[in-house]
Amino acid sequence: MKVTRQKHAKKNMGFYKHNFGFREPFQVLLDGTFCQAALRNKIQIREQLPGYLAGATTLCTTRCVLKELECLGKQLYGAKLIAQRFQLRNCSHLKNPVSGSDCLLSMVEDGNPHHYFIATQDQHLATKIKKRPGIPLLFIIQNTMVLDKPSAKSLDSVQAMHINQLIPEHHKQTITFLKEKKGLVKTSEPKRRKRKRAAGPNPLSCLKKKRKSEESQQSSTSKKKGKRKRSKRKSDTMTVAVQDMKA
Repeated sequence: MKVTRQKHAKKNMGFYKHNFGFREPFQVLLDGTFCQAALRNKIQIREQLPGYLAGATTLCTTRCVLKELECLGKQLYGAKLIAQRFQLRNCSHLKNPVSGSDCLLSMVEDGNPHHYFIATQDQHLATKIKKRPGIPLLFIIQNTMVLDKPSAKSLDSVQAMHINQLIPEHHKQTITFLKEKKGLVKTSEPKRRKRKRAAGPNPLSCLKKKRKSEESQQSSTSKKKGKRKRSKRKSDTMTVAVQDMKA
């Protein structure tokens, strides 16, 4: 049974190492419920957990967890003594402490950048942790510590990463460099700005000028016709007068 448990732990640890970059020493954030369960089941966390995870382990907690254990009274005094031996990690609730579960949940926000393990017996907190990718979950069952299998959210996240990143980024850069060197990639030349040319005369203005010229030509022709008519009339009157004088 112990060999099977170790195999499952090794497989799960390999998943988080290769896909989410977990490295030694592994940082484990513990809350009061996990410390109380370890005390009740006589589990030596500091001695047993590194052997189970097969690597150096740093046990840590937060001030909010210690404050919560202090407020819960004598029943959790032993769990408080255990938690006080761990390293303290700074949280954002220095002035206004929150519950231990809310504090640990805030410590793994933004993709768990510090690669924390969460050790808890709180089922409500465990459900929220499983909805976020890349957060290993530890709990105690049947007097033994168990590393939970990767959640569906973690599996989906890894599958998406494999689809989107089949080729590493530095390999992509090398491929593009070689293509440009061989002349296989057409580099887009910057577009040249077209120079503005002097625009021609407005066609409407040309039409107006033509109309004016036509009107002037028509008026000149009409004037000439009027002069011709007048000259004809004058010649006719002169001939009539000459005929009268002869008579």
